[in-house]
Amino acid sequence: MTVSSLRKLVFVAILLALVVVSLGAYTRLTHAGLGCPDWPGCYGLIDVPETAEQIATAEAAFPERPVEPAKAWNEMIHRYFAGSLGLVILAIAIISLRNRAKGTPLFLPTFLLILVIFQAALGMWTVTLKLMPIIVMAHLLGGFATLCLLFLLYLRLTPYRVPGGDWSIKKYTKYALVGIVILAGQIALGGWTSSNYAALTCTQLPVCQSGWMGQLTFEHAFDLIPPKLETYEFGHLDHDSRLTIHVMHRLGAMVTFFFLAWLAMMIFTKAQSGLFKKLSIGLLAVLLLQVGLGISNIVLSLPLAIAVSHNVVAACLMLILIMLTYSLKRKI
Repeated sequence: MTVSSLRKLVFVAILLALVVVSLGAYTRLTHAGLGCPDWPGCYGLIDVPETAEQIATAEAAFPERPVEPAKAWNEMIHRYFAGSLGLVILAIAIISLRNRAKGTPLFLPTFLLILVIFQAALGMWTVTLKLMPIIVMAHLLGGFATLCLLFLLYLRLTPYRVPGGDWSIKKYTKYALVGIVILAGQIALGGWTSSNYAALTCTQLPVCQSGWMGQLTFEHAFDLIPPKLETYEFGHLDHDSRLTIHVMHRLGAMVTFFFLAWLAMMIFTKAQSGLFKKLSIGLLAVLLLQVGLGISNIVLSLPLAIAVSHNVVAACLMLILIMLTYSLKRKI
């Protein structure tokens, strides 16, 4: 397979990964993470029990979890797409191995294959450990990491240079790398907020309702290993711990916004090439969209479409930042 054909396959994988991230958010936000109480099937089937006989058999095998077909389908559709993505990544790794003599990157495809196998394990543990927050957050971050590494591989396979170079902004490479770390931390905070069902703990802007500072508590809000429970569905933390998580997510959003907005404006004002001007405008536009979605989640009490979009736009924001950083580091 030529490099061009491999690049097209990686592009397909990127689209699949975006769908998987979106479906993962949709599954989580519709409380369908335990729609199937077993893994990798659903009540022992490869699809969802729907006939009266299938439902009766399923509920006899899993009496603690009555069949809810809508939630079960949400979970299984997510698994189907995730499985398809895994197969495509396997194909990319095999092709890259066979083409290594032609200079095709090998480390990234191999690492992606290891990551997607670990993602499958996290998917299993999400079910078997009954939505333990640290597992749910790790699964979310693994999905984001898979998408980002696929995009990085796509950039590695794409031959482009900045016309004439743009050395005046080369010094912003380190700030772009810092931006990636800050944004990754903010995405992790968002995952922790979601996995602990803390998204609607604060219902006012800009930070929280009156008296929120007196309710902050860090004693258990960020415990990675929770007490052993039958299930963590709908959360196990008290109100003050959830409020603390939510407040930290909002403060992180402010830090992320100001840093990335500053970075985008600096690059736009100092860049000479059209590529970097477009990337900085795109970064700022998607950043503003993400802030607007975050505010809408609070004002409109977490509507499903906006909440899912908030996850997807976060992924798009990271992709733009990765392209900006990659271009600054390798293409100037």
